[in-house]
Amino acid sequence: METLLLNGAEVHENAEMAELVPAIEEAFAAYERGDAQMPPKSYIDLPQYNGDFRSMPAYLDAGDWDAAGVKWVNVHTDNEEEYDLPTVMGTMIYSDPSNAFPLAILDGTELTMKRTGAAAAVATDHLAIADATSLGIVGAGAQAYTQLEAIATVRDVETVVVSDLDEERVARFVDAFEGRFDVRAGSIAEAASCDVLSTVTPVEDPIVPRDAVGEHTHVNAMGADAEGKHELADDLLLDAKLVIDDHAQTTHSGEINVPYTAGVLGDDDIYGALGEIVVGEKAGRTDSDGVTVFDSTGLAIQDVAAAHVVYEHANERDNGYPFDLLGLAD
Repeated sequence: METLLLNGAEVHENAEMAELVPAIEEAFAAYERGDAQMPPKSYIDLPQYNGDFRSMPAYLDAGDWDAAGVKWVNVHTDNEEEYDLPTVMGTMIYSDPSNAFPLAILDGTELTMKRTGAAAAVATDHLAIADATSLGIVGAGAQAYTQLEAIATVRDVETVVVSDLDEERVARFVDAFEGRFDVRAGSIAEAASCDVLSTVTPVEDPIVPRDAVGEHTHVNAMGADAEGKHELADDLLLDAKLVIDDHAQTTHSGEINVPYTAGVLGDDDIYGALGEIVVGEKAGRTDSDGVTVFDSTGLAIQDVAAAHVVYEHANERDNGYPFDLLGLAD
């Protein structure tokens, strides 16, 4: 048996959103049903390097298949300037749960971007108005691309408004989707007035005020992934139908972590978890809903589900580099 090594390009090639989105939805369902194990995300803080490591293990049983894996990921904010390296890098080990053999080692950075976009699409499908055609994106970095790619699989997106302080990043984003969507640069207020809004920034002071958001806008709050990060105004969170991915993670490091810690927002202000909506225990969008918010921190079960999709397709297509990691070849 050999282990398959898959780089970022190969992960990208084998992670089609049309299949990834339902796989991520099934991961939420398995977690809610109790058919998954996901220990808390663990952190190694390295202030001397202005960074940290995070380990994210999980197992899930999706019925037709089961899978296990662990992602080792970092956030080092000085990397680009000092080392010409990405701020975030990740490595995913995907294992056969029946015997623990390491089936694949995958680039976790591309995997994270893909599954994060897919998670936003799952939330959008359940919480956005059915006839949504406009998408606002605040933050034109790498994650902005997968937000659009994924959400466009669940809604008929026609117009996209992207906002970022870096005009060059906005221009690259607009150019990348020219001819596929009506994409234009705009202010945060213009992006927030769209039917769906995805925020993908690392800010610690809220940049999206309540009065900028449309009356029936669905917001995917994707940027906050550590203590202190906070993109949406507190009154926006309090006024919205608030859905989370995981209580422990969102209260520790998600969009709600700052107001939750301060006591401004409590458990009574949280409508429920996305998994509860996926399995039908709670309703998604209803006719009486106004603004809805999905607070996403990113779950290890999503990484495992995404790795499953990528590995299966890579095997079918003979992608990647097989090698004898454990030295078991004859």
